[in-house]
Amino acid sequence: MSPLSMLHPRQTPSAQVSELQPGAWRLEIPAGPAGSYRLAQLDDYAGLPRRRFPWQPPVTLALQARASSAQMPGTWGFGLWNDPFGLGMLQGGGGLRLPALPNCAWFFFASQENHLSLHDDLPGSGVLAATFRSRAGNSSAYALGLLSLPLLAWQASARWLRRKAAGWVEQSAAQLVIDPLAWHRYSIAWGPGQVRFHVDENQVLETPITPCGRLACVLWIDNQYAAWLPDGRLRYGTLANPAPAWVELAGITLQPC
Repeated sequence: MSPLSMLHPRQTPSAQVSELQPGAWRLEIPAGPAGSYRLAQLDDYAGLPRRRFPWQPPVTLALQARASSAQMPGTWGFGLWNDPFGLGMLQGGGGLRLPALPNCAWFFFASQENHLSLHDDLPGSGVLAATFRSRAGNSSAYALGLLSLPLLAWQASARWLRRKAAGWVEQSAAQLVIDPLAWHRYSIAWGPGQVRFHVDENQVLETPITPCGRLACVLWIDNQYAAWLPDGRLRYGTLANPAPAWVELAGITLQPC
């Protein structure tokens, strides 16, 4: 079976995942207010437990992409991840998947409301090439973390908990200066000892912080934001997008290397 044939669309009402031609897709979410989640996504992990996710190193994901706006509210991107929050079931993917600590390698486009870094020396929004590696990436470790959630109600204890979380989750990230409206060629080469990111054949990040375990492919656009700020404040929710927002993807290849 071709790896691309394993990609399946998933969307919220009124969002669209359209195959323009083999290997080329348009992911679009409609205009709408804050308070309503909108998602258009392709992935290859629907209904699978993490132990059966399709990918382990060495593997390369490459594609071309462009977006409808440089300032789209929410997030969009593509890469390999372990669906750490277990949202596949909620998004119509079927199967119960308990939360886990994050492992991923991806290109991530995040509006300014986001702050998706636990390390103060790394960027948390904008155009990012990034990896996450969790030393204890299993559900039981995550469940222990859930017992600490009441600490998030107080800024001082939330700041302490964020520092502890930074010890559980290693990260690397590079902030990129590119025009998302123009077509660019992106690639992620996940090897057993390093991950290399390229944009238009130029290497933008090489890191030894590699994800653990088996991962799945995800390509998406949504209007969600999340921020755990250095001062401990926690923010999350959905954003208004006054106009429809879309991402076009072409020349997608996903294969062992």
